[in-house]
Amino acid sequence: MNLLSLLQEKLTAALTGLVPHPETYGALVRPTQDERHGDYQANAAMPLAKVLGQKPLDVARRIVERLALDDVVEPPAIAGPGFINFRFRSDWLARQLQAAAADDRLGVSSTARPRTVVIDFSSPNVAKPMHVGHLRSTIIGDSLTRLLRFLGHRVITDNHLGDWGTQFGMLLYGYKHYRNEEALRTDPVREMARLYVKVRQEIAAGEDEAEEAANPVAEACRQETAKLHAGDEENVRLWRLFMPWCLADIERIYRRLDVRFDHTLGESFYHPMLADVVQSLLDRGIAQKSEGAVVVWFGANEPPALIRKKDGAFTYMTTDLATIRYRVETWKPDAILYVVDFRQSLHFKNLFDTARRWGYDQVELVHVSFGSVLGPDRRPIKTREGGAIELEQLLDEAVARAEQQYERTREERLARGEEVPELGADERRQVAETVGLGAVKYADLSQNRESDYVFNWDKMLAMDGNTATYMQYAYVRNRGIFRKSGAAVEPFRTEPPEPTLTHPAERALALQLLRFSETLQAAAIEYRPHLICGYLWELAKSYSVFFQNCPVLRAETSVLTRSRLLLCDLTARTIQRGLDLLGIRTVERM
Repeated sequence: MNLLSLLQEKLTAALTGLVPHPETYGALVRPTQDERHGDYQANAAMPLAKVLGQKPLDVARRIVERLALDDVVEPPAIAGPGFINFRFRSDWLARQLQAAAADDRLGVSSTARPRTVVIDFSSPNVAKPMHVGHLRSTIIGDSLTRLLRFLGHRVITDNHLGDWGTQFGMLLYGYKHYRNEEALRTDPVREMARLYVKVRQEIAAGEDEAEEAANPVAEACRQETAKLHAGDEENVRLWRLFMPWCLADIERIYRRLDVRFDHTLGESFYHPMLADVVQSLLDRGIAQKSEGAVVVWFGANEPPALIRKKDGAFTYMTTDLATIRYRVETWKPDAILYVVDFRQSLHFKNLFDTARRWGYDQVELVHVSFGSVLGPDRRPIKTREGGAIELEQLLDEAVARAEQQYERTREERLARGEEVPELGADERRQVAETVGLGAVKYADLSQNRESDYVFNWDKMLAMDGNTATYMQYAYVRNRGIFRKSGAAVEPFRTEPPEPTLTHPAERALALQLLRFSETLQAAAIEYRPHLICGYLWELAKSYSVFFQNCPVLRAETSVLTRSRLLLCDLTARTIQRGLDLLGIRTVERM
């Protein structure tokens, strides 16, 4: 049940025949900021006053007279210059909760208009270890995938790997000059990483005030890349040898993060298509030759996009155009989302412009941009040596800190005389892994994706506030109520009772639970997972108020106990589902 959509539909129906385009004004419904003014508020009367040539207050009265609210909403109240305030009937809310409890989807309907959406995210260069710079794209893209699929859309995920660029020239050079045969036999993945770092250091050591081309190691790496692209037999053989090792390294990270892809089509997949892309753009007059290169122009005052260099080499623009053509012709999507950081905004603007001129103007192309992860100095997070932090190191650190936090919290609770479960070593490791990785994901996803954010271990692992740890603990505490009561969970899902919502805290929690659907819809429309985090935080706060004011196991009657147990179970299920849509797991005990 989507409460917001329901009110918007009723308002639109009331406006039909009164004004043109009633759906435009019917959409002007929002949750109230103050519960004293009701649950939702419509401000359509103000803009309609100009259209109808009447006072806003008179327009509001006409709207209320035309509203058909049945037994859903109490009589609306008009406030101020013409705001219409809605308060749902508590008995109606109770029935919707009862229906949601019996529904595995918690009352969230699948979309009536499913779309096919391709999501391009993560996309690391596979010849080097994944680093913290890949974090945001990976977890934002995974969350959007989970969300859109849950809402009923057909989602195709594609990890557009950098598996054909200059980094492989560096790996080829390193293999030919610095490889350790024993290390290759015992741990080829780590040896590949060592070779990459070694060559990077050699290039850095050779840099001076001269032209970059004067750097002999850098030039040798470029030559190795050129030979690979030209089909050199030895370099292609080595590339095929390296690729499984490189892929195994990143797949290990994805498994740990619980991230999966439908397709992993890297730059190498599209390389045979690039010459035809350039020729097609030339034939249609979209691209022109310029000083030996081939470019696409966008305007007199804008720089062109290079699609073939003077030496015949292709560019990222060429590969991305080939990718759009392949995706449109193969999967026929309604939309393609690129989850890539904001620094690539100009590239995607030019890419989308070119693609539309090329004839791919029926597919929605969206750059889902995001900001940077910053260190305490408010600069992009780096190691002490100035390099990017390897992603696996970051995840290991998160788990280690979660384990330390668990031990501290356990000791504090024991000192207060609280009951603390005894967890075995394996279960403690599982809790630490779940809490640590959840903390990293939630700290990122809880931010507006377009904003930079400061990476702060203490904040993200806090047991209070808007953190994954707090949400996971709220879930555990909820499940603990059922363990203490001895009540089975299944009857509350197969034959749920109709809850009693007489206490304000019960009603507030019920309303928040029923706002889950509208939150997911908003997050999907705007591609903003942080809206889900904000919802979970409000839900957890509503549950805390309920828990403090409404005894569950010591309720006055058994009927009231069952009613409140239903609210507890629905809260736990909603938290678990919301965290799952963010790619975050829960545990049963902490």
